[in-house]
Amino acid sequence: MKEKGKKTVPLSNPQISEGDIEVVVEVLKSGRLSIGKYTRMFEESIASYVGTKYAVAVSSGTSALHLIIKALGFGKDDLLIVPSFTFVASANVALYEGGNVEFVDIEPETMNMDMEHFEQVVEKNAGKYRSMFLMAVDVFGHPLDWDSVVNICKKYDVKIIEDSCEALGSEYKGKKVGTFGLAGAFAFYPNKQITTGEGGIIVTDSDEIFKLSAAMRNQGRGEGQGWLSHDYIGYNYRIDEMSAALGWSQMKRIDTIIDKRNTVAKRYEELLKDTGIEIPKVMDYVTKMSWFVYVVRLPKPADKSIRDKVMKYLEENGIQCRNYFSPVHLQRPYRELGWSEGTLSVTEDISGRTIAIPFYTDLEKEDQEYVAKHLRKAVEIFIK
Repeated sequence: MKEKGKKTVPLSNPQISEGDIEVVVEVLKSGRLSIGKYTRMFEESIASYVGTKYAVAVSSGTSALHLIIKALGFGKDDLLIVPSFTFVASANVALYEGGNVEFVDIEPETMNMDMEHFEQVVEKNAGKYRSMFLMAVDVFGHPLDWDSVVNICKKYDVKIIEDSCEALGSEYKGKKVGTFGLAGAFAFYPNKQITTGEGGIIVTDSDEIFKLSAAMRNQGRGEGQGWLSHDYIGYNYRIDEMSAALGWSQMKRIDTIIDKRNTVAKRYEELLKDTGIEIPKVMDYVTKMSWFVYVVRLPKPADKSIRDKVMKYLEENGIQCRNYFSPVHLQRPYRELGWSEGTLSVTEDISGRTIAIPFYTDLEKEDQEYVAKHLRKAVEIFIK
């Protein structure tokens, strides 16, 4: 179904400035490629921006989440509650430590965790484990309803870890996400708001989480210890100096980047209205939205098979797209733990109709119009 006049619109495209390039080249010329000044400067810029006492830069968002649960002592007698509609690392970090995982369904408006189901899951598991932890995901950059989350967690003594890997800069009632739990994590893959190539960061006000995370990312070396001295079992989760320098440079324009991404999102909202396609909704409690990706939902009766046909049509016309997300509870490692279809009805329905369309900071209006035109046509062709 390829049409004439096809162009190519990538799914994502990082904004790299001349200043970004210059600072990375500076690091390369310096000969100090790891554990240098830019790691510290990048950490300070993130901590200052989100309003936490500490930030610990690491090699990925996954390693950030892993170090947080490790620093909190999560283990085989504990339970991690996590939405299934997320990236798989949000749940996998519990399995790294031999712990237990329970999945929560989502609500259809924001695709964030459903609060009623979350409380049901907490009640069901109360008293069964040494401790319960929540991996609270601000999906696609949209903050959770944090008042509700905190109230439920206080009621049942659930420890909060905030997976804000997709949400740097978003605010709930004037407060930055990543700061509602014991610790939070951000990630900087090339499709994120800012990028370090590969990389992540832990933010926290806890002296203990900071101390342990900083040591464990560096093979368990305590502060001031020599290269071959190790107080803890640790990992090589360090961020390299080139990546940290790139992140520091990008943080200097983070608010401009977020504003531009909001402009792109608003254009899509206008272009896709009155099509039957379900576009993302931003709730009133969100005082600042920092968009990660732009995920639309095909109207019912669309399902996974129809969604795949629509995606193929878009790809044939040069429009890169992806399904976001495939339910974690239906991935093989979790099926082997007993999870199956029919367990989380909203997650399974929505994940079968979602498509992430091209979205990035400098996406041009004419490219968005091209995407919208073909998405409209695909709906007309495949959804009767």
